[in-house]
Amino acid sequence: MQLHISPSMRSITISSSNEFIDLMKIKVAARHISYRTLFHTILILAFLLPFVFILTAVVTLEGVNKCSSFDCFGRRLGPRLLGRIDDSERLVRDFYKILNEVSTQEIPDGLKLPESFSQLVSDMKNNHYDAKTFALVFRAMVEKFERDLRESKFAELMNKHFAASSIPKGIHCLSLRLTDEYSSNAHARRQLPSPELLPVLSDNAYHHFVLATDNILAASVVVSSAVQSSSKPEKIVFHVITDKKTYAVLEAVESHNSIRNYYHGNHIAGANLSETTPRTFASKLQSRSPKYISLLNHLRIYLPELFPNLDKVVFLDDDIVIQKDLSPLWDIDLNGKVNGAVETCRGEDVWVMSKRLRNYFNFSHPLIAKHLDPEECAWAYGMNIFDLRTWRKTNIRETYHSWLKENLKSNLTMWKLGTLPPALIAFKGHVQPIDSSWHMLGLGYQSKTNLENAKKAAVIHYNGQSKPWLEIGFEHLRPFWTKYVNYSNDFIKNCHILE
Repeated sequence: MQLHISPSMRSITISSSNEFIDLMKIKVAARHISYRTLFHTILILAFLLPFVFILTAVVTLEGVNKCSSFDCFGRRLGPRLLGRIDDSERLVRDFYKILNEVSTQEIPDGLKLPESFSQLVSDMKNNHYDAKTFALVFRAMVEKFERDLRESKFAELMNKHFAASSIPKGIHCLSLRLTDEYSSNAHARRQLPSPELLPVLSDNAYHHFVLATDNILAASVVVSSAVQSSSKPEKIVFHVITDKKTYAVLEAVESHNSIRNYYHGNHIAGANLSETTPRTFASKLQSRSPKYISLLNHLRIYLPELFPNLDKVVFLDDDIVIQKDLSPLWDIDLNGKVNGAVETCRGEDVWVMSKRLRNYFNFSHPLIAKHLDPEECAWAYGMNIFDLRTWRKTNIRETYHSWLKENLKSNLTMWKLGTLPPALIAFKGHVQPIDSSWHMLGLGYQSKTNLENAKKAAVIHYNGQSKPWLEIGFEHLRPFWTKYVNYSNDFIKNCHILE
């Protein structure tokens, strides 16, 4: 839209931008125009312009690809001045209304649903759906897909749980071959350590690590990584605890019906999956791993009795990798506390480092609510400095077992997750927090682990189901672990470990 006033002030022309149509031409006399006349003329034009814009919009609606700012403004303003609403806006408004109606409507039984969006469009065309029918079918499709997705997620979690509880073929092969070697090779049955090294086992001048495991491959990675990362490997002493009677012990422990059903029963039966999130279900499955009733997990509470001549030890889980020299741990002042551990309620990673007591205990149980604070910070097992000399002066072990018995009496309703909850109670007031860089957790259940932080951590911990020696381990996190596996070893090669 253009407004043109002739140099002689004798005419005013209003034309469209394409200059083919003169919408309005006003001629004035040749005489001199007074300011009052000009003012009234402009006032009239101001009144007429909106209607001119409407006319311009109608005239240029078809065949015009570009428009000036005045034209576009007219196109937008015209329909509103006439009380008209754009068709697309009315369509959206009507569709919202239909969706609201359908959202509360019962879906008919036996309604045949399309398998895909393209089939839905085809059915609309062939069956001449009205908008309400389309909305109802679409809602039924979305709800069905949501149910299928949830069921698939829960099935995936169950399969992952079984995979994490099983023994990989390679590790099973390794155990059989080593057993055969032990029975047929006298050299393999030699005393360890050699007699001249026995005094070192109780010498507090050395750095003593304790590892309880029944996984020889995992143990080899812990030991190898510790030795390779140490500035003084000659000062390291490893106490590896295993138990050839583990299965018999497990059978005895599992004689309690509630324990057997809890760890080996149907994990889906009785679970309301419609009201359970996948994350909550995954947490429950993790707590039902049979490893949590393994004697090896409970042995750490007996460390002062197992090593009566040692003053301080560092206890390690078998699913960790040591990347830095740990000798400075023996110089950390525990301020009279028993357990030096990393707290798990502080840190940038909200998935891993957001654990408080409420995450482990059932605070609707009266005993839990009476004795514990749900907001109290939790701490991690897996890399702990234990002052055994101070520990022997406490009743930590007695407290631990008394709470285990209470949980059994309450049919496991006080907590569900293994050995850490009773330890959180037993060590209450005996924990000295250490810097989180010493112990990074979550590599066994969080695929979004920060790789740069993992590289910097002194110890990385594959706590969770996705152990690095399992097929379900995260591929991008496995190299931190496999770099310490000796693939040149004949037993490793013959059993095709992680091949």
